[in-house]
Amino acid sequence: MHNGALVAPCTRDKIFAMGRKFFGTDGIRGRTNAGVMTAATAMKVGQAAGTYFQRGDHRHRVVIGKDTRLSGYMLENAMTAGFTSVGMDVVLLGPLPTPAVAMLTREMRADVGVMISASHNPFEDNGIKLFGPDGFKLSDEDELAIEALLEEELGLAPAGEVGRARRIEDARGRYIHAVKASLPHNLRLDGLRIVVDCANGAAYTVAPSALWELGAEVIAIGVEPNGKNINLGVGSTHLDAIKAKVREVRADIGIALDGDADRLIVVDEKGQTVDGDQIMALIGSQMAARGSLTGGGVVATVMSNLGLERFLKSKGLDLVRTAVGDRHVLEKMREGGYNVGGEQSGHMILTDHATTGDGTIAALQVLAALVSSGKPASQTLHLFDPVPQLLKNVRFAGGKPLEADSVKDAIAQAEARLAGRGRLVIRPSGTEPVIRVMAEADDAEEVAEVVDAICDAVRKAAA
Repeated sequence: MHNGALVAPCTRDKIFAMGRKFFGTDGIRGRTNAGVMTAATAMKVGQAAGTYFQRGDHRHRVVIGKDTRLSGYMLENAMTAGFTSVGMDVVLLGPLPTPAVAMLTREMRADVGVMISASHNPFEDNGIKLFGPDGFKLSDEDELAIEALLEEELGLAPAGEVGRARRIEDARGRYIHAVKASLPHNLRLDGLRIVVDCANGAAYTVAPSALWELGAEVIAIGVEPNGKNINLGVGSTHLDAIKAKVREVRADIGIALDGDADRLIVVDEKGQTVDGDQIMALIGSQMAARGSLTGGGVVATVMSNLGLERFLKSKGLDLVRTAVGDRHVLEKMREGGYNVGGEQSGHMILTDHATTGDGTIAALQVLAALVSSGKPASQTLHLFDPVPQLLKNVRFAGGKPLEADSVKDAIAQAEARLAGRGRLVIRPSGTEPVIRVMAEADDAEEVAEVVDAICDAVRKAAA
């Protein structure tokens, strides 16, 4: 168990905090037609990435998917123009989850994959995520190399070598087949009534179809995208709608995805939330019992609850923590040979089945456990009692309040108070002038006092 820990920004966050113009901690993201998220930038990214990934003497190919945002049309066309202008062929997948794009990049032997999405953000935002030919997100080195090319005048292909673009119609079917293959062949979902909330996003057809084809009775919500309603009052970050529907139709379970379907939050038959920590506890412990868990534990971030750590320890398993972000989780998984990782927020990475977070595949592992148990979701999915945890954000105008002696003293006092009984995490946001203060321990009142004391010290130091 950890007592207290001040978590500084990771090396990657420091790199991008030093003035990267385009790439952030997870691709390029911003408000549509403002800053970097314009058609002109998207075309330039296509040219830069296309130039960078043209290696070898084969005909080069990129696959491009998107979620359901209105701006997806604009960015998709702009990136197509960029890639084809430097001689790369384009395969357009249409609206598909992020993990589907990663899978098809690898399966179609593409040189690079692109997902146009801002994940759980509102429709006004959009983003560009890039995948290498292995289906994994690009390394820091790859992104920095493309970033450098964005500032250069790139050579265009001769007229006879301009790339071609085509749209394939069976991309959804290919992904559905891969998703279904992740469920043990001896299991079906017959008899289960499932509410699935697709956030009016990228999984609005594939997730309900996969569940139905496996025998479930499916009640789908958040499956009427209009370009502007992605994540609007639905999905894994807005659970009121699915909780109400689960109770209304007396469903056995609810499955909530986010806009690009790489996150999963579950709702049991009573309408209670099952977050990423509980899902990792379930999947990790069941795989360990079957002898299929690798690495001897689960990888999660510093934000995962102490209750998860204690539960895994009781099973003889480790909880390996990383900085916040599914990218950091995946890096640690690949480094240590782990096949289960994720975040409390719902990113679930199961590398036996996918190269990135996949909410639908994770949902099937949960459903497999539910079918095998023969018990209600409320008895199957809540494996530990979360330790009281409190997170507060302190906004500041400027300076470096964490370097103030008064703040260091407040942190030291909090660490001493929680020593051996809880955890403390203080981290600056990588995208805005905010200090995030989190503490957890068995005594909720003590947690609140510790967090408030540090927040007050930060505010005074920043004044």
